[in-house]
Amino acid sequence: MKIDPRGARFGAAITTVVLVIVIVTGSGWLLLAQTVVFAIGALGGLRYAPYGYLYKALLRPRLGPPAELEDEAPPRFAQGVGLVMAAAGTIGYLAVSPVVGTVFAALCLVAAFLNAVFNLCLGCHMYLLIQRFRPAS
Repeated sequence: MKIDPRGARFGAAITTVVLVIVIVTGSGWLLLAQTVVFAIGALGGLRYAPYGYLYKALLRPRLGPPAELEDEAPPRFAQGVGLVMAAAGTIGYLAVSPVVGTVFAALCLVAAFLNAVFNLCLGCHMYLLIQRFRPAS
């Protein structure tokens, strides 16, 4: 499936704001909500991602068509990486230590910020690197 890359960047921008709030407030519950958002995108596909719905409803109608579409697999993998990191942060905040929660939330924040501001998707690059080293089937 092909996706509009602007939608992924929009989602990263919202994620950045959510993660800043998580770190400032120390809210494990808000990080849990973000973890669920990551889970929907990673497991269900980006067409079901909540921030994707906001992009389609609010911004996409006001923009022209994208210059190009991109494969869904790398951003979907990135959502999976976000899911793992945010889940670790949620467990940190709610069960282990706020420091653990903050560290994992900050790692997620860095990745989301780089995607939103510089169009640098770390999870996408991880996906492509893994694909390069996988044996051909």
